[in-house]
Amino acid sequence: MGSLSGKTLIVTGGARGIGRAYALALAKEGGNLVLADVLDATNVAEEIRDNGGEAVSTITDISNEQSNNEMARTATDAYGSIDVLINNAAMFSETTRGPFNEVTIEEWDQAFAVNVRGVWLSCCAVYPQMIKQGGGKIINIASNTCYKGTIGFPHYVASKSAILGLTRCLATELGRDGITVNVLSPDLIPDPTQRPTDAVSDEIVVAGRPLKRTQTAEDMIGTMLYLCSSASDFVTGQSILVNGGAYLH
Repeated sequence: MGSLSGKTLIVTGGARGIGRAYALALAKEGGNLVLADVLDATNVAEEIRDNGGEAVSTITDISNEQSNNEMARTATDAYGSIDVLINNAAMFSETTRGPFNEVTIEEWDQAFAVNVRGVWLSCCAVYPQMIKQGGGKIINIASNTCYKGTIGFPHYVASKSAILGLTRCLATELGRDGITVNVLSPDLIPDPTQRPTDAVSDEIVVAGRPLKRTQTAEDMIGTMLYLCSSASDFVTGQSILVNGGAYLH
């Protein structure tokens, strides 16, 4: 029996990348996974089931209230509970890189619609079920860029910085309901298939951190498992950076 046996965990953005890595690892610990993504995550759900786990997928646009509510219904219909929400989905690879004053208003608004409003709406969608159960865990994914002031995509950095404040507000408000809310922030995890420039960026990032190697999605797993499990039941409102020491927090 894994540490998450019988628990239902929603992973937004679970179709690929870090979200997929989270889902596979959490399933190995016995969790029932709900993979919510604007992309089709059927293959990830099938991979989990082929390995003896439990998983369903659902097409979800987190910037849309109705879509988030349907995500929550999918979870409860499939498994009867929502124990953990991992707000991983974000607009990142799609952001245009360049000077701050060349970001279009449309792209600025889109980044906040997905990265901030989307997280808020996902929390709103699962809240009634968590109240009904008497508790739950929400884990919001921010970014090491918030602490380093990384240039080139200010709309992304600003939107992820907003998640820090939202998390603290929710942790304070929802503690009475037995719901913990924390932030997990990775540094750059290169994905050349999505962002060809990552190879160059990674050289710069690695040179500036104490642990001199490229960060991988698997580096996030241990801390994620901790935040999802009962080991972190008395931890809320906290920001945990997994970054090889790139920013000492």
